[in-house]
Amino acid sequence: MIDPAKMQALMGQIMQDLGGAASVATVRMGDALGLYKALHAKGPMNSVELAAAAGTNERYTREWLAQQAASNYLAYDSATRKFALSPEQASVFGDENSPTYMMGGFDVMAAMIENQAKVQHAFKHGGGVAWGDQAGCLFCATARFFWPGYRDNLVRNWLPALDGMIERLKRGAKVADVGCGYGWSTVLMAEAFPNSHFTGYDFHPGSVERARDHAASHKVSANTSFEVAAAKSFTGRDFDLVACFDCLHDMGDPAGAAAHVHAALKPDGIWMIVEPHAGDRLEDNLTPMGRLAYAGSTMVCIPTSLAQEVGLALGAQAGEARLREVITAGGFKQVRRAVDNDFNMILEARP
Repeated sequence: MIDPAKMQALMGQIMQDLGGAASVATVRMGDALGLYKALHAKGPMNSVELAAAAGTNERYTREWLAQQAASNYLAYDSATRKFALSPEQASVFGDENSPTYMMGGFDVMAAMIENQAKVQHAFKHGGGVAWGDQAGCLFCATARFFWPGYRDNLVRNWLPALDGMIERLKRGAKVADVGCGYGWSTVLMAEAFPNSHFTGYDFHPGSVERARDHAASHKVSANTSFEVAAAKSFTGRDFDLVACFDCLHDMGDPAGAAAHVHAALKPDGIWMIVEPHAGDRLEDNLTPMGRLAYAGSTMVCIPTSLAQEVGLALGAQAGEARLREVITAGGFKQVRRAVDNDFNMILEARP
């Protein structure tokens, strides 16, 4: 028998969820049309003022503003009838330099929706969906989504948590960024440690091209290089540090990749593995963060892994214990959680 109170609570949640899903398109249009940036730059405005500032149609702009205010993405002052970004809202929608800038997350949601047909086919017929075959600009969306967190944490929190690594990087170390994607993590490290050399490897040629462009635009081409290579076949050796950012769980054969990293490190080298924050039990991950991670894993991570050799399909919520199994299977003797936050856990592995 249906419990009326539980039914009402569930329907309330569904309405919230549908409202959030419907906002993906409106948020992305606000970004593409410069509406958030205009509000961030100029302060409170009504629809006429914002349309003039952004060069948009007033009637569309008026409806967009109402939807954003109903979503609590903009603040509305009924006395002045003007809309504005609060400091908190600006950090999420208006300020690309904010560590909580989330526009990339909305881009990822759009790519996941577009990917439905391909993943749905794999559900029925098996196999995977290769990273290069994913729908939409998943590559640029993923890079944009992870960039604020890397910029805020990589040099300031994650690298210092690795025993003795900062001193080695300052002196001049040899570093591999495996699964570098668009190269933002590589560029951040190269900017911070000009005496070290950083090589980014990724199996997706288009991402490697963009990584080279980013290195050039940030003026770090002198101490960076990028190569198209898989995690089990990159050619470098004697690295002081190998880093894998949010990609080990996407690999078809992560244990094989671990073995290759082990062989590529110096005897006293370190492998830094950045993975989504997750508990070891399903019950630990039935949270808002777990909800997003499992969705991304269903639509992107599992299909990507199953399209590769072995196809272990760890998933984005593998948990530390399962990751340790994979890492030690590659020959690593020491694994510790160096640091973590609400979104990531950073493991340090030593030969």
